[in-house]
Amino acid sequence: MNPLKIALLAALGVGLYGCGGGNDDELRQWMTELRASIKPRISPLVEPKQFLPQNYSMDAGLEPFNPTKLTLALRRESNQSTTNAGLIAPEMARRKEPLEAYPLDTMSMVGSLDKKGVPAALLKVDKLLYQVRVGNYLGQNYGKITKITENAVHLREIVQDATGDWVERTTSLELQEGKK
Repeated sequence: MNPLKIALLAALGVGLYGCGGGNDDELRQWMTELRASIKPRISPLVEPKQFLPQNYSMDAGLEPFNPTKLTLALRRESNQSTTNAGLIAPEMARRKEPLEAYPLDTMSMVGSLDKKGVPAALLKVDKLLYQVRVGNYLGQNYGKITKITENAVHLREIVQDATGDWVERTTSLELQEGKK
């Protein structure tokens, strides 16, 4: 037999002996002692309270299911929604313009011009220049251009407030001088 084969067989035998079942009695004894010394704390469950239904008594003086009260509340709510719907309805019926696909914060005013007495503004959106006039729409909040000056484009937007009502607000895009 080759001395290399003998050395390999010897190394294999030593490796297998090391993997064999050793004396782990100490470990088992330690685990048993540890389990015996630790007692889990389990708090007892509280008995559920029994539900006792009570009859409604009109001691407070206000009847919560009064039909006239409900009718007034519904009428008030419908009047409010019709005024809000009147503000947004024309905006929903018209065709959208291309610059309404972009948020206002992605637009920048880079210049203004006056063509035959009609003011116009140059807006940069996605590395493209657009020429806009009073009456054009911008942004995603139904923004209509109301005024163009040398330094700004003024808009009227229609947005929802915290209560869900449609309200008008004014905003503007300022001229971006010296920015690239």
